[in-house]
Amino acid sequence: MIQLIYRKFGKRSHTKDDLLSGLTVALALVPEAVAFAIIAGVPPLVGLYAAFMICLITSVAGGRPGMISGATGALAVIMVGLVKIGNERGIELGLGENAGLQYLFAAVILMGVIQIACGTLKLGRFVRLIPQPVMFGFVNGLAIVIFQAQFPMFTEAPTTPGAAWLGGSALFIMGGLVLLTMLISFFLPKLTTTVPASLIGIVVVSLIVILGGVDTLTVSNMASIKGGLPELVNFTIPFNWDTLVFIAPFSVILAAVGLIESLMTLTLIDELTETRGKSNRECVGQGLANIVTGFFGGMGGCAMIGQSIINIRSGGRGRLSGITAGILLLCFILFASPLIERIPLAALTGVMFMIVIGTFEWSSIRILGKIPKADAFVLVLVSVVTVVTHNLALAVIAGVIVSALAFAWKSAQHIHRETEMREDGTKVYYLHGPLFFGSITDFSTEFTPAEDPNEVIVDMMDSRVWDHSGIEALQKLAERYRAADKTIHLQHISANCRQLLEKAGSMIDIIVLEDDPTYIVANLKKADRTPSARSKAN
Repeated sequence: MIQLIYRKFGKRSHTKDDLLSGLTVALALVPEAVAFAIIAGVPPLVGLYAAFMICLITSVAGGRPGMISGATGALAVIMVGLVKIGNERGIELGLGENAGLQYLFAAVILMGVIQIACGTLKLGRFVRLIPQPVMFGFVNGLAIVIFQAQFPMFTEAPTTPGAAWLGGSALFIMGGLVLLTMLISFFLPKLTTTVPASLIGIVVVSLIVILGGVDTLTVSNMASIKGGLPELVNFTIPFNWDTLVFIAPFSVILAAVGLIESLMTLTLIDELTETRGKSNRECVGQGLANIVTGFFGGMGGCAMIGQSIINIRSGGRGRLSGITAGILLLCFILFASPLIERIPLAALTGVMFMIVIGTFEWSSIRILGKIPKADAFVLVLVSVVTVVTHNLALAVIAGVIVSALAFAWKSAQHIHRETEMREDGTKVYYLHGPLFFGSITDFSTEFTPAEDPNEVIVDMMDSRVWDHSGIEALQKLAERYRAADKTIHLQHISANCRQLLEKAGSMIDIIVLEDDPTYIVANLKKADRTPSARSKAN
């Protein structure tokens, strides 16, 4: 059986690294899964079950070996409203006060279905359209969010909002243990990489606390992680149209946030490992994992950038690392909860601080003054939105939109023309630049029908028509010349433009010049300027 797993999920030379990195990840998953469950307003075991199932399933079925998935804060923030409203709805329908949890499970199942649909439709490829400044902003913002998430560990009650900060000797001990973990994680790789430095840091600090009787916060101060095997949920909420209408908006948002965070993490891991994952397969893997976890009482999840980087930095490259993390996390819940609950939070916090340092793209600070101002603005914008809202999907979407608008603005400024009068009295406009929605205003001002001769040619060898706005601009230009009782031709249309114009139907009639076999001429016919023809073209 073990040999089968080796052959299926990893090379023998990487087995040790995958196993040890999986153990490190499993230890680091515990406090985060508990914290995210508390944020979402559900029992800690719901977060732990989700972390175990999603980590295991995505490691097997996902498209990015070495990437770790589980319960995340980005989704937990969305689930808060779902659980709260679901509880209120349950009371109104006589389903009890805890119906919100079952509505959450149903929403997670639908979320998984949506994600599988996205993967099947190959929508994962659109992650390639995300600009580099958005990627930098995403990584930097997320590093700051991970840093902020460690603050509660320095309070007297990490799971209680507004708890008092540690003081005196308690703060000194906490800070010292965190620093010791960070020092081990930093210097040990300079001596040996046989064992993950993060794991050694956790073990050493845990032994100091346990054997030395040091009074400090441990995992048990967050919640008990003891539990049994997850069981199939016995749904009592009605599966009808009203329920679907209620959970569908939440499921769509959860699916979008989960996929964006997962695909962004996949891209980051691709860069770190100089390999390439399969985005569409990852969408399907995430969806399958969420469907299973919804049926078995988990809160759902997606890729975890912090845990993924822990895995990669610890040497985990294959699917076996994620499988190990998932199985060990289940073992912690079933058998080793008394031991795991004695691990000091300082050790896990130190590991996460090292992840923050490794995640933040420090080079982005140096290049801010060297890159275009629009790119610098996008980088900072995505970082700020990520930190302020903790909504990674919103931050990425905002960055992509601003980048697209900046690109459209720059492209619109590239449209210009040159003119030439031929001996036969024909005037030729040589057009340069893309013709699309952003450039049509400048395009229309380049022509003077009233002053031009009867025959006009627009040479588009250095120009392209990109969208319907460009076609409409040509239509209006033809109407202006028709009103002046003059004729205009388009010359040197590229193959792609020809297909676009042919698709427009009778709006533009394409003819091929016998003396110009490489390019074609589009004759804007006066007979096709009727309202019906224009409607048909649109």
